[in-house]
Amino acid sequence: MMRGVTGRLMLLDTASLYFRAYFGVPDSVRAPDGTPVNAVRGLLEFIDRLVKDHRPDDLVACMDADWRPQWRVDLIPSYKAHRVAEERESGPDEEEVPDTLSPQVPIIEAVLDALGIARVGVAGYEADDVIGTFTGRAEGPVDIVTGDRDLYQLVDDARGVRVLYPLKGVGSPQLTDEAWLREKYGVDGRGYADLALLRGDPSDGLPGVPGIGEKTAAKLLAEFGDLAGIMAAVDDPKAKLTPSQRRRLDESRPYVAVAPKVVKVADDVPLPEVTTALPDAPRDGETLEALAARWGLGGSLQRLVTTLGARRA
Repeated sequence: MMRGVTGRLMLLDTASLYFRAYFGVPDSVRAPDGTPVNAVRGLLEFIDRLVKDHRPDDLVACMDADWRPQWRVDLIPSYKAHRVAEERESGPDEEEVPDTLSPQVPIIEAVLDALGIARVGVAGYEADDVIGTFTGRAEGPVDIVTGDRDLYQLVDDARGVRVLYPLKGVGSPQLTDEAWLREKYGVDGRGYADLALLRGDPSDGLPGVPGIGEKTAAKLLAEFGDLAGIMAAVDDPKAKLTPSQRRRLDESRPYVAVAPKVVKVADDVPLPEVTTALPDAPRDGETLEALAARWGLGGSLQRLVTTLGARRA
């Protein structure tokens, strides 16, 4: 899978970051042939800043080999259904992605490969699942960089797992630890998946339990401990549930039975053998030079190469 990672491991939710780069960098940033490369250059600048500021020893760009896995859709058919651009009989459905972003993804992949930055996507799984599995197997602290709050469920102070959530760019990310989660949501990392499941998430097509919003979900979790405790309370006439809460939770049993597997990130993804150590120098300098010239990556790429090289000092 990977060599024993005992230093600081940084895991990038790569699609989350290049989407942000695409919308944050003007599409007037183009290659010599006029092709927009704003997502490419923006992502390289993100990685440069993250390496400078947080000094990871190992870094993996985690990819969505399947952004809407069939096993999740089988459990909750509405899962991400509103984001499907085209259904396919074989292989993953096509996600709705801006026309000028899609062609930039292969460029991003080629540049990361030439740099020697580990890039991992596994068929049948989302990047979140790859991140969850790497996190579970890491022996040292882990920084997860994502604009997706779903990954808050992995936050674990005891293991040094935190989420860096970009606010404006990546220069001042919100450092999400358990204290922050408790203050904001009233739960720790483990409780966040149950909170999200109860509350629902329109952006992912998760219906949630009708009438149970974020604050009510947090109160129920504080009272009964976890989702299993809440559902046990539905069957206990002495439990402190309002009649409407009891009814709605009871009516939502089919959803509650399958939602945990959909909402919780997988931790058993079959990861490939991969070297996660950040390189000090590009793996394939000749290819990297050719990519830089063809796509006009200029200072964005050169700054990252310089930053990686400076780690030897």
